[in-house]
Amino acid sequence: MNGVSAPSGNGRRVGDQCRSIGLSPKVVLHLALTGLALACPPCAGAELLLRGKVVGVADGDTITVLDARSNQHRIRLYQIDAPEKGQDFGAAAKKSLSRLIYKRDISVSSVTTDRYQRTVGTVYLAGTDINLEQVKRGMAWVYRQYAKDPRYLAAEQQARTRRIGLWARSNPVPPWEFRRERDGHDGYDVRRWFKRFW
Repeated sequence: MNGVSAPSGNGRRVGDQCRSIGLSPKVVLHLALTGLALACPPCAGAELLLRGKVVGVADGDTITVLDARSNQHRIRLYQIDAPEKGQDFGAAAKKSLSRLIYKRDISVSSVTTDRYQRTVGTVYLAGTDINLEQVKRGMAWVYRQYAKDPRYLAAEQQARTRRIGLWARSNPVPPWEFRRERDGHDGYDVRRWFKRFW
């Protein structure tokens, strides 16, 4: 699946590993999607992991990662939606993400792929949740249609209250509305789950 592999020391599939700890793969997927897997060590080990160096930043929520085998992976940051190019704070959101992780070694806990064949996941730099960091900086909205982690919602509310980043504007337009006006759809699709979970 685009070079993304499950962490396994004995060659077993993720589904087999989940069953060995008494959890069905579907339950583990559900926990991952609600953000609980990150707080539950037995579940976290069942997530798909990708490690590499960030070699490109397309915008405030999309990057390119080069892995140890020199394979490139397009990564869409999960649970957030940053302003688009040509939209207010689009350039600022890209700059913020670049300053955080460009040319840095990161890890990605991937959840699914989207309609553009990008890996959708949470990006970590030395244990810091970069997706969440973009929200804290006022450089992205929480994508409520897909996000369930309360930390993201709290971070967005704090950024709104403090009028940080895009929240300095009185009526910022969410990127999904901007895309709908421009393209006729919001451009994000999480229906294509990784089948290797079961």
